[in-house]
Amino acid sequence: MGAEPIQKVSIVISKGSLEGIYPGLIMANGARAEGIEANLFFTFFGLDAIHKKRHDHIKVATVGNPGMHLATLIGGLPGMSALATHMMEKKMSELDIPPIPEFVEMIADTGAGLYACKASVDMFGLDRDDFVEQVQDIITVGEFYEQAAGGQIIFT
Repeated sequence: MGAEPIQKVSIVISKGSLEGIYPGLIMANGARAEGIEANLFFTFFGLDAIHKKRHDHIKVATVGNPGMHLATLIGGLPGMSALATHMMEKKMSELDIPPIPEFVEMIADTGAGLYACKASVDMFGLDRDDFVEQVQDIITVGEFYEQAAGGQIIFT
């Protein structure tokens, strides 16, 4: 007898870099394509993905990122983050992966829930007007758990 199929996923996006945001967006998009209910919970620097003034300026983290296979000294050189970001965006474009603002809108249009973490919003002095219109609400961790009930929680 096979395992029960996944019916719902709630994905936590906590990092504000390209490599921290895209995995959650790709997983949410894939879930919706498979008919799985999906909710995205943006917290800490992950809020940048839904922040009106920041979502178009997200970069690759080149310092302290072991996946870059660069010495910290090299990763910290001026222009390295911009170069790595340009290269990654070019490759993603070739693979038809949309830029973050477009991807967020596309995922919201599929019926996925997009939520901002109240504690992080308060900590950074933000409010509802700072976020893209696709954000359904600013919720507490307890409310997130209510949304996630009965499903899988994925932390990217």
